[in-house]
Amino acid sequence: MRRALWVLLALGAGFAGGYLAREGALPAWLHRHGPEQAAKGYHCPMHPQVRSDRPGNCPICGMKLVPDEPPIEAPKQSGKILYYRDPADPAYRSDRPGFNPETGNELEPVYEEAPPGLVMAAPEKLNLLGVAVAEAGPRTLGEPLRVTGRVAVDERRIVRVETRLEGWIEEVRADFVGRQVRRGETLATVYSPELAASQKEFLLARRAQRDLAGAAAPGAADAAGEMLRAARIRLERHFGLRPAFIEQIERTGEPLRAAPVEAPADGFVLERKAFAGQMVRPGMELFTLADLDRVWVLASIPEADLGAIRTGSRAVITASFAPRLRRAAAVAHVQPRADAESRTLDVRLELDNQDGVLRPDLYVDVEFPRARRVRVAVPEEALVDRGDEQIVYVETARGSFAPRRVVAGERGGGWVEILEGLKAGERVASSGVFLLDSESRMRSGAR
Repeated sequence: MRRALWVLLALGAGFAGGYLAREGALPAWLHRHGPEQAAKGYHCPMHPQVRSDRPGNCPICGMKLVPDEPPIEAPKQSGKILYYRDPADPAYRSDRPGFNPETGNELEPVYEEAPPGLVMAAPEKLNLLGVAVAEAGPRTLGEPLRVTGRVAVDERRIVRVETRLEGWIEEVRADFVGRQVRRGETLATVYSPELAASQKEFLLARRAQRDLAGAAAPGAADAAGEMLRAARIRLERHFGLRPAFIEQIERTGEPLRAAPVEAPADGFVLERKAFAGQMVRPGMELFTLADLDRVWVLASIPEADLGAIRTGSRAVITASFAPRLRRAAAVAHVQPRADAESRTLDVRLELDNQDGVLRPDLYVDVEFPRARRVRVAVPEEALVDRGDEQIVYVETARGSFAPRRVVAGERGGGWVEILEGLKAGERVASSGVFLLDSESRMRSGAR
């Protein structure tokens, strides 16, 4: 009974203390926590509204009063103060500074000129939350871009060897894929009855020219000469015999049994379709040759890195199968269409291969150097990408951060380039940014 009476008396004293505080007559040992007493004092941990300037016990619950924490300087901001509110209970407002009697939290000012989404907190609290600040400024960005490339034959150095004859292959000399051949080398020989007949016509025309050279009949010698020229043109242009073979026919007076199929250029045999005894017709492809003294490297560039790669971009080619290989190359062509599944775009690099180290379909490493100095850069953690906009939190005063829309550029080495919206020397939040962003969106009413 006595204990219940004591509790009622203590409650009455608390309510009386609140009334006296409103009237300005609160005793020194029990008062509300105003700005002038915030620097030093004691309070009840269960009833924050009970405060005293000396040690003692709480008159409500009897608990020992505990000392206040050292005062924390709140961040200052210019502008007219509209009202004060409890940061933990925004519905509680007051027209003067103080504390919320329900929660014991110190009220924070709300300014008329406060930018939307402004976040303010004591610097010590921000440190506990892991919020750090970095200065925006010039930075060298761009780590090398490394991708895998595939060696390919230069399509402009591919030669397809066809025949102009109808007949049968007698001999195949370039008899395996990969063989290296030289210009003018015989790849195969073809027997053609039509070519044999044309050679005989040529020999007959030549004999007729000699016999009619001194003929008395007018025009006979000229007619014989015209027949010889027509037979020669037929052998050269229709059947593709070189002048050296025609001279041989003239010198020996005997037709060639089989016409040679010669290599039109130096290269390697990439494909062979000629076999002994095979029947061939005009236009039939017999061999595919390729010159590998200069090759292509085809590399797929990820969509996110396309901004740094263009025609003329320099690169360095290395390969695991040739540890000493380090060859310079340049982007000669960028394909107009990307791969829809891999979200990559193929580029073509050209480089010399006189030593023949690079062979078609081998894989190599392609490195594009991208380092360059930018005007303004911030840590990547400082950038908040909301999808439709990119935000950084700029420190307007100590402990105050305001969101600002920016336009981001290239990234590299943990930094991101800021193209618009930020100047060198401004300070931005570089860690704990998502905590600031959540608080900012809540205060501005954003979802």
